[in-house]
Amino acid sequence: MAIGVFDSGIGGLSVHHALVRRLPSADFVYLADQANTPYGGRGGEDIVELTRAGCEKLFAENCDLVILACNTAASVALRRLQQTWLPTYRRTLGRPVNVLGIIVPTIEAATGLPWEHEIERRGDKIERVDVLGVFSTPATAASRVYEIEIDKRRQDVAVFSEACPELARDIEAGVGDAQLRLTIERHVETLARRIGRQPDRAILGCTHYEITADLFRAALPPGTPLIHQPGATASAIALYLERHPEYDPGAGGGRRFLTTGRSGAQNGLVERFWGSPLDFDSA
Repeated sequence: MAIGVFDSGIGGLSVHHALVRRLPSADFVYLADQANTPYGGRGGEDIVELTRAGCEKLFAENCDLVILACNTAASVALRRLQQTWLPTYRRTLGRPVNVLGIIVPTIEAATGLPWEHEIERRGDKIERVDVLGVFSTPATAASRVYEIEIDKRRQDVAVFSEACPELARDIEAGVGDAQLRLTIERHVETLARRIGRQPDRAILGCTHYEITADLFRAALPPGTPLIHQPGATASAIALYLERHPEYDPGAGGGRRFLTTGRSGAQNGLVERFWGSPLDFDSA
């Protein structure tokens, strides 16, 4: 068996890379839905159906567990799939399977609290507010998942999201650093104007953005902490597998890369980030 990693494109490779480092002996199948990327500007029903289809492909590749390494899919589709599709699909397959996302580990990292912890609102005076900026796709920003879930756990954290409509598409297309730098700087400046100052911390709320984390660091004030979704997700999945031995991650260290789009080598950003060329097979 294997662990499946799903994204609309190459962005989820940032999560996949962290998972491989954390679980080197596990077998992985990565699926990029490049025929339909990006997801960020699509409607909710479209995102749910595309995500479901991607999960089905990975379960057909003998994956027990699928990680949605896509903020848009995780924020818009995950809960719906877990509640309305997975129970019946498990019975059809006749084996335990599950779909997990990257939102929960990210919120746990941002709040320093377990997902199960929710505060009792008492109206206490808050002496200092920690301003957290979230850079994301329009669909993730519209879901307000970070604002809603962090507010349940920390009243001293104020979340401001900045939708970046073109950024994931440009990263997917292999646009050069100079153009990406200008786009990122513009979004950082726009967020700062809305807040009235720069954020104290930031979440790169699209896994594509992790590939350009160095450009975000350069655009934000020096030393601004970035909450990295890949590391937080890898740690959470390792703990999940310890608690759930019914999901078999395999032990052969296999790595397969599939795409619904153009097979073969991916763009230079992928090679630079991964450290070597990657060839994708047709899904």
